[in-house]
Amino acid sequence: MPPASGGARPQSSGHAREQLAALLGRWRGTTEILPSPGGPVRLADAEVTFTLAAGGYAVIQSYRHTEPDGSHFEGHGIFTVDPDQGDTLWYFVDNAGSAPEAPARGTWHGDTLVIERRTAEGTSRHTFRVDDGVLTQIAELRHGGATAFTPFFTSVCRKT
Repeated sequence: MPPASGGARPQSSGHAREQLAALLGRWRGTTEILPSPGGPVRLADAEVTFTLAAGGYAVIQSYRHTEPDGSHFEGHGIFTVDPDQGDTLWYFVDNAGSAPEAPARGTWHGDTLVIERRTAEGTSRHTFRVDDGVLTQIAELRHGGATAFTPFFTSVCRKT
């Protein structure tokens, strides 16, 4: 059960189900993909599910968005909890890139999970938040020697 806004996440058992309870379920909405070398700003239909696995020690994530021209992006993640440090760990693979070398590590800031994933190309920052029945995921990128993150996409979904 998620804590009240601004509270600390439970970390005693290492159960992902405690830290990620608010995410569990099936969500549908839209993803706004911001302008990039890959194309102009555009909207895509989005669907994401979060399912318990491994007796509650993991949460499986499936994400897919489909653009009006029929092209799509899909990714699958596994969230778990570092039992020693209480951080949320995220393994994520998608149809646009290579598998991660190591899990991304995230921390909770009240009811918001912020995860940074580092690769040879740069760093992506993913922010997950559920507020009043709305799941928002924001992805930002920082390439090479850049000091600031650039927004890449924002997904806004409601539980179905």
